[in-house]
Amino acid sequence: MKNRPRQFPMTSKETVVELISAEKIQQRVGKLGKLISSDFASTERLIVICVLKGAFMFTADLVRSIEVPCHIEFIQASSYGNGIQSSGKVCITGTIDVTGHDILVVEDIIDTGLTISRISHEFLNCNPASLKICTLLEKPAARKHPVTIDYLGFTVPNRFIVGYGIDYAGKYRQLPFLGILE
Repeated sequence: MKNRPRQFPMTSKETVVELISAEKIQQRVGKLGKLISSDFASTERLIVICVLKGAFMFTADLVRSIEVPCHIEFIQASSYGNGIQSSGKVCITGTIDVTGHDILVVEDIIDTGLTISRISHEFLNCNPASLKICTLLEKPAARKHPVTIDYLGFTVPNRFIVGYGIDYAGKYRQLPFLGILE
């Protein structure tokens, strides 16, 4: 008999169905950290840039598994606001001098590709030594803009995902697992 996904009633209107357990997340983050450490072993100028707010938990766990020196910076970018669909407009706040540095941008989820495309374009205009993209999740079925993902945690269905830092209208970030909001 196949195990049914665990359901977590959150409010009288919303339920979160577990998609990826906390244990699977931690295993994958550890593997990504080792891969990134290997790829950046020869650099001394790595800047890990966390895209707030959704990627904060992922970034915190990821940098603890990266075994090369790095600086950690933060920007905020959003195209969702309080909705469950992208508005089509990306707002980015925060400035970082990346000239001559190896950059690793850490995102929570890449779906349409709009936000990460805009972020990449902004940083590439500042002449970094290299720019790589790491995302916890990708939704290829939602892709509208081409994106090269260098480090990927999980591929997920085109559903609204919450937990492990990812929110819906400011809620559900605290969940240790990733789930589908129903």
